[in-house]
Amino acid sequence: MKLHIREFAKLTGVSVRTLHFYDEIGLLKPSSVDEQNGYRFYDEYSLTRMQEILFYRELDFPLKEIRMILSSPDYDKQTALKEQRHLLTLKKERLERLISALDSAMKGEIVNMNVFDNSEFETKRQEYAKEAKERWGNTAAYKESAEKTAGYSKDKWNQVNSAMDKKIAEFADCKKKGFSPDSHEAQVLVKQWQDFITENYYTCTNDILAGLGEIYIVDERFQNNIDRHGDGTAQFMRDAIKVYCK
Repeated sequence: MKLHIREFAKLTGVSVRTLHFYDEIGLLKPSSVDEQNGYRFYDEYSLTRMQEILFYRELDFPLKEIRMILSSPDYDKQTALKEQRHLLTLKKERLERLISALDSAMKGEIVNMNVFDNSEFETKRQEYAKEAKERWGNTAAYKESAEKTAGYSKDKWNQVNSAMDKKIAEFADCKKKGFSPDSHEAQVLVKQWQDFITENYYTCTNDILAGLGEIYIVDERFQNNIDRHGDGTAQFMRDAIKVYCK
């Protein structure tokens, strides 16, 4: 599946402008971008991630928290879906009570004011938000990143994401020129990549960097995004990182 951004927007029910914003903040990147005209395209993995984003949005999670949770290497999709289903069921039951109360009001009846109480859903939602943060985001890196990026403006996010794409493109170019992952040229890029993450997100130790390298090839969303710059770029980055961290 390969959908133009307008087709993907129509399919998912979100605006093109929203998709551009999600790209800017690193929440949902296109699967590929046409180098000649800049057109964005999305695939089945994009659709899966958008589905997860929309479930969290429906439960009133801030976009920043959604991005951090979905990007966590410990994210458990099935567990998340089960807990989200429970919350949406509570939301549905409340709506059904409200509709029933509205029908009664249309008949001139006085309805029980408790029908407007949404405390059960809000309590459960807050509990789930807390548990999700503790399960997938309760790390020093998560906290540091949340604090550092909290004040980022749209322009700042544009700068960071543009710089990130440029650095990944440098890895792709290094590979195209025939340099090996253990070459001096590739190792310099790894050091720059580590410094970039530290400067813009969180302190990227060698252990964290090594973990990220593995994620780049085992998580198809990361791999597809990186390989937009050239097939095999994700594998090249991972191999170069592995050498660097030894």
